Amino acid sequence: MEENLKEEFEKFLQTKKISVNLFKNAEKERFEEWQRLFSHVHPKSFVIQKLHLINEIRRKYHIDKEI
Repeated sequence: MEENLKEEFEKFLQTKKISVNLFKNAEKERFEEWQRLFSHVHPKSFVIQKLHLINEIRRKYHIDKEI
């Protein structure tokens, strides 16, 4: 996957207050699956598809827990 797409996905997670490192380390398969999907669809479409899961992941891997 292109570095640009990886960076864009990571920035997206940060805007959703999700810690990239915590999420990637705890659920590597899901992280990679989401990264692949994100590279193929518009960010708004991604949010619509994963809205409830994004909220669950945010609660588990909130960016504030990274500190």
